[in-house]
Amino acid sequence: MFDTVIRGGHTVTANGVTQADVAIEDGRIAAVGLALGSGKEEIDAQGLHLLPGVIDAHLHFNEPGRADWEGAATGSRALAAGGGTVFFDMPLNSTPCTTNAAEFERKRVALAAASITDFGLWGGLIPGNLADMAELAAAGAIGFKAFMSNSGLPEFPRADDATLLDGMAEAARLGLPVGVHAEGEELTRELSQRMLAAGRTGVRDFLESRPVMAEVEAISRAVLFAGETKARLHIVHISSGRGVAVAVEARSRGVDVSIETCPHYLFFTTEDVERIGVAAKCAPPIRDAHERDELWNAVLDGWLDLVASDHSPAPIEQKSGDFFHAWGGIAGVQSTLAVMLEAGYHARGLPLERIASLLATRPAERFGIPAKGSIALGMDADLALVNLAGVTKLEPEHLFQRHRMSPYLGSTFRGTITRTIRRGESIFTGGVITAKTQGKLLKCNR
Repeated sequence: MFDTVIRGGHTVTANGVTQADVAIEDGRIAAVGLALGSGKEEIDAQGLHLLPGVIDAHLHFNEPGRADWEGAATGSRALAAGGGTVFFDMPLNSTPCTTNAAEFERKRVALAAASITDFGLWGGLIPGNLADMAELAAAGAIGFKAFMSNSGLPEFPRADDATLLDGMAEAARLGLPVGVHAEGEELTRELSQRMLAAGRTGVRDFLESRPVMAEVEAISRAVLFAGETKARLHIVHISSGRGVAVAVEARSRGVDVSIETCPHYLFFTTEDVERIGVAAKCAPPIRDAHERDELWNAVLDGWLDLVASDHSPAPIEQKSGDFFHAWGGIAGVQSTLAVMLEAGYHARGLPLERIASLLATRPAERFGIPAKGSIALGMDADLALVNLAGVTKLEPEHLFQRHRMSPYLGSTFRGTITRTIRRGESIFTGGVITAKTQGKLLKCNR
C-alpha cells in the first residue's frame, strides 16, 4: 500500500498531458499510471491537472534582518498558496547580506525554522568578496548574484566591471552560475539625476530614466564577460524582447547563458503602472505593450528558460510617496502560476508542459537541484493540483504574504490552485495552509 495515491487527474509531464494517477511513497513519486494500488491517503483529482510544484528561482524573503518586509514564514505560505514548493532566496535584502559563509549559515538556520517550502540560497557577488565565493559554494550556494547598477542598498554595492569579470572567472572555476541584474549604471544614474534636477518624479519620468537600451547594453557586456571567462551566466528579470535577442544571439555563439523573465513583465504594461501606482514599481521597469508582446513571442518560441516572481516587498509606508523615491519591488510570489495559466495557457495557448518547464523543470536543471522539477519516478512528490476551469478574482484577503499589497489585486485569473504537495505532504489545501513540517535547504549538484 502506498502512502498516498492521487487519482483521476491529468498529469503534466515533459511528454505532454495524460490521464494518470500518481502514487507517493516516503515523499517521492513511486508510480505514475492507471489502476495503481491502494493508498493510506486517497486524493480525488477528478477534473484537475497535476503540475510539478513551482520552483521560484528569484525572490527576496529578507530574512534575517528585514522580516518586517517579508519573512520566510509568510513568504513561503504565499508561495505554497500559489502552487510553489521551492524558492531560491536572493542574498539581499537580508541584513547582513549573504556574501560570506557565516551569513549563509545564519540565513539557512532562519529559513529552516520558518519556511514550509524547500529552499536554496544565492550567494552575493560584490566588490571585495571574491575570496568568500569558494566558502559560499562549499556551504551550498546555488549561484552568485551581482548587480550591474545600484541595488538600492548600500550594503550590497554594484559589481563594477573588474569585480564582475573576476567574479565570473571564480564562479566558472567553482562550477556555479552568476546571475546578473543587467542595467547600465552610468546611463540609469545620469538619467535619474536629470529627472530629479528637473523636478520630474512621476511614473513616466521613472520609466524614462531606465530605458530598454540600458538593459540591452548591460546584457551585451555581461555575455561578453561570460564568453571570455567561460562562466555560466543567468540573466535575471529580462524586461524586453530586445534584451532577450541579445542573450539568444550570444547563446548561438556558444555562451552558456540562461534567460529569466517575470510574470509582471508578461502581464502588465506601462499604462497599468500609471493606473496602479507604486505597487507596480520595479527595476527594470514594466515596459510598453510592444515589449510585453515581444517577451511573449520569446516565451512561445521557446527562447526563455524560466519565469520567476522576483518577489521584493517592503512595508506599506515605503511603497508610498512620489514614484521615484518609493521602494521598487513587486510583491507577487503567490501569482506566478496564476499569471502563466491566465495570460499564457488561456489567453495565448501556451501548452501546460511548457508552463511546467518554465516554472519547475528548467529551474531545477539549470541550478542543479536533483529530484525536483518534474513528475516522474523517483522524483520528490512536489505537486500543484490545478482546476483550469476555476476562476478567482484576487482580493487582499486571499494573500498569505506579510503585506497585502500587490499589483495583481483586482485581477481575474482562470485556473485555481486547489492543493500544493511538498515531498508528499499537503502544505496547502482548499485555501488553507496545512503544512505540519518545515522545508529544508537544497544544495546543487555542481
